[in-house]
Amino acid sequence: MREYSPDLTPQWKRARPVPEVAAGNGLVVESAGTDFCGAVVACEAGTVTLEDRFGKRRVFPLEPRGFLLEGAVVTLVRPVRTASAPSRTASGSVAVPGARARVARAGRIYVEGRHDAELVERVWGDDLRIEGVVVEYLEGVDDLPAVIDDFAPGPDARLGVLVDHLVPGSKESRIAAAVTSPDVLVVGHPYVDVWQAVKPSALGIGAWPVVPPGQDWKTGVCRALGWPENTGAAWRHILSRVTSYRELEPPLLGAVEHLIDHVTAP
Repeated sequence: MREYSPDLTPQWKRARPVPEVAAGNGLVVESAGTDFCGAVVACEAGTVTLEDRFGKRRVFPLEPRGFLLEGAVVTLVRPVRTASAPSRTASGSVAVPGARARVARAGRIYVEGRHDAELVERVWGDDLRIEGVVVEYLEGVDDLPAVIDDFAPGPDARLGVLVDHLVPGSKESRIAAAVTSPDVLVVGHPYVDVWQAVKPSALGIGAWPVVPPGQDWKTGVCRALGWPENTGAAWRHILSRVTSYRELEPPLLGAVEHLIDHVTAP
């Protein structure tokens, strides 16, 4: 049995404990006993790499009391790595860092106008590039049957169409009902214009104004909200307030997701 040997070193001679500091990138320290001072650029198991202001690098062991931080002795330790939550695209999908855009599919998604296309790109652009889906705009749906005939959809070239103001009894609903091809999916939202698919709260307004029949809807909205009657500038303002799917109304979200699923289905 080993005998207990008390530490008879006087208290004033004993080494005082020093703080442990995580050797995170950019931390500037000096190696104790040398003149080398630099920023941490790497920290591996048992070693730390410092780079001085001239770009010279040296590797030091992670020894107790081995460094000076702002003149005080410290012990550098390897930073604890924590698992981070996966980042998300604007549509809420899990982001794929470094993913390349897929070669465009034969299938397409058509939307009614430029504003619709820009809004879809703003929220679903990353997803569409990964899936290889191209979005084009029609400038209205009056000629949709002819557009479908020209496109010649098939199982390997599905077509999805997003329609504004797709409500019972509307012109748009009658046009959509005439489409019977199983390779074409026509869906829509109930709003007069895609502007209304942006939540009023995203713009700091209580609700979208009601524009009397017979007036240009977009100009009427600008007038009611006290905006300059410049619909192009108004749209740029609206679009700038959309950062993710959270700023969009559920009917538009569901419609676009449905179209992506249709076009990308095996």
